[in-house]
Amino acid sequence: MAFDLRPGEIHALCGENGAGKSTLIKLLSGIHPAGTYEGELRVDGKGARFASVADAEAAGIAVIYQELALVPEMTVAENLFLGAEPTFGGLIDWSRVYRDSRVLLERFGLRLDPYARTASLGMGHRQLIEILKALRKESSILILDEPTAALSETETATLLDILRDLRRRGIACVYISHRLDEVFAVADRITVLRDGSSVATLETAHTDKGAALSGERSTACASKDGALMGAVIRHMVGREIKDLFPRRAPAPGPVLLSVRGLAVRGPQGDTALDDISFDVHAGEVVGLGGLMGSGRSELLMHLFGAWGTRLRGGVELGGTPLSGSPGDALRRGLALVTEDRKRYGLVLEQSVGFNLSLSSIAGLTRRGLIDGPREHRASQEIFESLRVKAPGLEARVGSLSGGNQQKVVLGKALLTGPKVIFLDEPTRGIDVGAKLEVYELINRLSEAGKAVVLVSSELPELMGMSDRILMFHEGSVGGSFTRAEATQERLMAAAMGHAAAAG
Repeated sequence: MAFDLRPGEIHALCGENGAGKSTLIKLLSGIHPAGTYEGELRVDGKGARFASVADAEAAGIAVIYQELALVPEMTVAENLFLGAEPTFGGLIDWSRVYRDSRVLLERFGLRLDPYARTASLGMGHRQLIEILKALRKESSILILDEPTAALSETETATLLDILRDLRRRGIACVYISHRLDEVFAVADRITVLRDGSSVATLETAHTDKGAALSGERSTACASKDGALMGAVIRHMVGREIKDLFPRRAPAPGPVLLSVRGLAVRGPQGDTALDDISFDVHAGEVVGLGGLMGSGRSELLMHLFGAWGTRLRGGVELGGTPLSGSPGDALRRGLALVTEDRKRYGLVLEQSVGFNLSLSSIAGLTRRGLIDGPREHRASQEIFESLRVKAPGLEARVGSLSGGNQQKVVLGKALLTGPKVIFLDEPTRGIDVGAKLEVYELINRLSEAGKAVVLVSSELPELMGMSDRILMFHEGSVGGSFTRAEATQERLMAAAMGHAAAAG
């Protein structure tokens, strides 16, 4: 593996899960100490041998992980100086802590109260506090691991602006993300890792619009962002990608799911969903888009029987009214793949096999007892068909990569034998290769006559994999579009309440 970072550069690392990104982070940050790996690490032109994380931090390297290391009950200032509080007379100098915190916040244009409890802040501001903690230590190199995974679009835009400002200040950043649109928006160079090796380093539009510096002993040139994205994906997965969104739309069949005039009261007593009507046909993929909090996920949860109180309207599954619990929905042929797989989709401490059969265990029993051999056969079949990368069904699901955890969640839903399947952000936090496998699975489901409802915050994905798209705005449908009618501009206008239904 070879990797270099220039002063004042944002250098992105891309690769499938298991490509070596996490290992490289651990080498650079001192978690894997010198002597546990071969090769040479140089900082500012000098050989570096880190024995610990403290050594790496002393050399100016700081890592901001996806799982933030903040204490929620502490204030912003207390978190910024945690473990390095200034003292006076043997006691912590709190006036200096808050004074220096205010200076640091103002230096980077963040309008945050240093006395505010961190728990009261949004995820985006918490992420920025982690960055300021590193900058307070005079770090010259920041490594950001999936920094926007839990951020809204607005928070993501703010973070990327901060990184551009850091670039102007001469601070170098290593940016790791599965979101290629962000990578192309902010990175100067992209290094692609595959199977533990660096296979390509590419310049982005911030330099010469896509001249490849190196890659598998060949030189390439991509004059357009689309061509460069194709090159990055090709290097990541090791094969040519003809179409990032390989939708194969069969002729639609009969209506499997029908929603008419639906209004739902949320847990806070407000009308969270109102006047929602749509149909989903066999073999059809209907996409649901909209801004965060627009009601997309709440709709799926309500139809599944797990959220809100119905005020009016009707829902039919296969021509028969649907109401009740998630258990009833599963028995009727409706399955939900939740957006938060770790919280709602998986039992992380249990095995792959346990998780796969969890929702279908009632159909795998005989005389009130679980039919072990039958359960194993069913789980093994779906395990192999989804190509889950794990030692076997006994592997702990929490030890798998994000992409393979998502495959287990999908497999659990498929084992219930659904007629209609809800996919809520099914590709969030997984690499491009795993995304392509999810897209192919969606195609197979629709070709088998299943109806798919797809929620996605990524407009290209929504447009590429949906036959029809409903854009939500404040709990109602702000616009309905056929595949041919959908453009990013029209979809965003509908999401913001500025467009009438188009189809």
